[in-house]
Amino acid sequence: MRYLITGGAGFIGSHLAERLLDRGDHVALLDNLSTGSMENIRHLKSNQRMEYHLDAIENRQLVAELVDDADVVVHLAAAVGVRLIVESPVRTIETNVNGTQIILEAAEKKRKLVLTASTSEVYGKSTQVPFQEEADLVLGPTTKGRWSYAASKALDEFLALSYWRERKVPVIVVRLFNTVGPRQTGRYGMVLPNFVKQALDNAPITVYGSGTQSRCFCDVRDTVQALMRLMDTDRSVGEVVNIGNTEEISIGDLAHTVRERTASSSPITYVPYDQAYEPGFEDMMRRVPSVEKLHALTGFRPQTKLGEIIDRVALHLSEKKTASRPREVSGTPA
Repeated sequence: MRYLITGGAGFIGSHLAERLLDRGDHVALLDNLSTGSMENIRHLKSNQRMEYHLDAIENRQLVAELVDDADVVVHLAAAVGVRLIVESPVRTIETNVNGTQIILEAAEKKRKLVLTASTSEVYGKSTQVPFQEEADLVLGPTTKGRWSYAASKALDEFLALSYWRERKVPVIVVRLFNTVGPRQTGRYGMVLPNFVKQALDNAPITVYGSGTQSRCFCDVRDTVQALMRLMDTDRSVGEVVNIGNTEEISIGDLAHTVRERTASSSPITYVPYDQAYEPGFEDMMRRVPSVEKLHALTGFRPQTKLGEIIDRVALHLSEKKTASRPREVSGTPA
């Protein structure tokens, strides 16, 4: 099988590419490196079954060619991270909505299967936990830029499902819940890599808000496994499916757990949302997925425990830190 992964040099995209190549598939990656990195795919470049294109998804001619060559399109390219969303709402909306439309238009010609990544953010301020795919979405007001990401991804979902119903383009929509693991950057506000990095540096671990808000963290290996199983299952077409772990933890407790598992001496500090992001910033208090639909379609549930996930992230960041240190050069004086 031939796969095209948009956002392929990103965190999830690079792990998915790795797994597809391991099982013998051909993979083309498209990424403009706005949030992705060549470092994520450097170890894959020698694989004869992989090609990569450093270009924007707005390059319609290139996208059309790549989609035409693929059997399946995995659309992961998007604006990501709370900080980027707050700071660049125009870029967020344009990247997410325009990019998805370009992919769907290209896929329509030969009705290529498109898996498009959405987010748990679309559930907004809903309190109906665990979140189920058929539940109502409860977004905040348009005057709060924080909700622009959720709104743009919800529009992506409507667009993808409309292409399926009206134009028979086979699509799968997945709502990802806090995927974490090696190669994820904390640059745009991803909480776990930020906490682990701070802990390894014995720097203050900064918790935004009260710390009572809770999340569920899914190992990237489980996310990739779920994606691959959904793409291999015909019954997934036309469906919206949550992908996430159901082990819930408050952000305050996460900070303490990270400090303990890394044997860090970091103090834990609390920063009000108004200082961390913008005045009047609103957050989701709980974000817990129902994964019954995923299990019914694929027989799979993400189950990697949080402790193991933290250890994997810590090991990756420690090795990266060690590799970046300048090496001592020894020799005999002349």
